[in-house]
Formats: sequence, C-alpha cells, structure tokens
Amino acid sequence: MEPLTVHTGQVVPLDKANVDTDQIIPKQFLKRIERTGFGQFLFYDWRFNVDGSIVEDFMLNQLQYKGASILLARQNFGSGSSREHAPWALLDYGFRVIIAPSFADIFYSNCFKNSILPIVLAENEVGELFTKAEQGNYEVTIDLKAEKVIGHDGATYYFQTDPYRKSMLLNGLDDIGLTEQYQDQINAYEERTKSS
Repeated sequence: MEPLTVHTGQVVPLDKANVDTDQIIPKQFLKRIERTGFGQFLFYDWRFNVDGSIVEDFMLNQLQYKGASILLARQNFGSGSSREHAPWALLDYGFRVIIAPSFADIFYSNCFKNSILPIVLAENEVGELFTKAEQGNYEVTIDLKAEKVIGHDGATYYFQTDPYRKSMLLNGLDDIGLTEQYQDQINAYEERTKSS
C-alpha cells in the first residue's frame, strides 16, 4: 500500500450530502475481480447520461477540476452498503484525500485500508472550503503527521486521526502488510511447532 505523509492537490467540490456507496460505484460494475479499473465507473450515474454522453455540468467532467486528487463532500459521505469497491473506485480515479463533516463508519474504515485519508472537519470549515473550491484551482496541502490542511492561500484547518490508523497510513501498511512485518517470528514459530 502506498504511504501518505504529505499530499498536495487540487480540491474538487461535490456539494451533496448522504452520498452512498451505490452512487460512488453503481452495483452493475461490481463484477470485476481485480481491485483496479473501477475509477472509470466512479459516480457513473452522475457523470454520464443514459445514452453514455457526458453530463457536462457535473464537477468531475469540468476541465477546471481535471486531475484533482482531493474530494470535498457534505455530511455522511459513504453511507449505504459496506462495499470496499467504493474506496477502490475513488483511489483508482486519483483521489487520495476526502474531506467531509462526517463519514459512514464502514466506509471511513475502508478508506484507511485502501490508502485514502478521510478527514473530518467542522461544517463551517467545510463550508469555507466549498466557497474556495467552487471558484476553481484551489489547492491544499495535507500534512498527516501534523494533522493539518493548509490552503495555498494560507488558510489552515486542523483535524484528528486515530493514532493507529494514522501510523498505518504514514507507513503504507494495511492489515496484511502489518502481519508481514512479523514474518521472521511467524517462520520461527512454524519451525518450532512443526514437529509437535
């Protein structure tokens, strides 16, 4: 898993509350067995019309937000089913950070396991970021170690992250990666118990 320590990117505003995982990655695209390739289907029903043409006024389709890597959303982002495909799609599309006033619990946990940092900020702070991001070309730097969001205009917002999850993300570890750090001890244990 790729570590996240300091990340600088453009903010793209998704001015919707209660965005559920079926909106993030619709169910018809869950047949893939790989963890990659889901980005093309991110927010599919909002990005494309029924005939497959682009919805021009949807923010991900606007040229000014092309290449943005920080998603700004309203409360309760990632609600609905617990599908891990939702963070897979966000990461595959290019998002490393999501900022919102609140997240659904399982989605929040899944983000950390997939190298995405979900940041909780107060409603008024998120509102300020929306005002700036909607003007286009608003870039921020996320410093996970210092737990700060720093705008290119100098505005600074502080957040808190569970120390365990913070450490895992800083070191680029998921649950399997954490276990693999103890491979020598695991091998030694298996050797000791082989003849038992």
